[in-house]
Amino acid sequence: MPDDVTQPPPTGTEPAPAAGPQAEPAPGAASAGAEAPADAALADLQRQRDDYYDRLLRKAAEFDNYRKRVERERRELTETAAADLLTDLLAIVDDFERALQADAGADPNGAYHRGIELIYQQLLDLLRKRRVTPISAVGADFDPRYHQAVIHEPSDQHRDGEVMAEMRRGYLLGDRLLRPAMVKVAKA
Repeated sequence: MPDDVTQPPPTGTEPAPAAGPQAEPAPGAASAGAEAPADAALADLQRQRDDYYDRLLRKAAEFDNYRKRVERERRELTETAAADLLTDLLAIVDDFERALQADAGADPNGAYHRGIELIYQQLLDLLRKRRVTPISAVGADFDPRYHQAVIHEPSDQHRDGEVMAEMRRGYLLGDRLLRPAMVKVAKA
């Protein structure tokens, strides 16, 4: 039964068994041949590492550009949707301005007029909160980017191309034109 005895697995602390008599390679002879493939393998691994690192950097840059593009497109879409709504509100602001210029008539204490003013001020506050600003046109030189000329009229009191009157106020949304001002322009 001594053949059935199993050996315990090695623990790693035991000495390695002697391999027996082997011929040791001459210094510099066989080791140079072994180092050449090792150096080539190491160089190949370094090239692969550099290639993977380059790919990682490119993918990171592509993802960053994609993220920025999506954010910009989302912001532009939001601004476009807000601009459409704000443009519709400007027609109501125009109506309130006309109502404020109208004669109150039979309103003895002016309560109706004050109510219209309060609603008008709330609308203006809302527009200011959304970065909508009016374009100042009267007295300025005509600028086709911000003004829409509806009347050209000769005038001795105004210089050529000067905006004489504003028919409808224009507005900017931040730096973007929301609605051009409709103006009367002087001709020399």
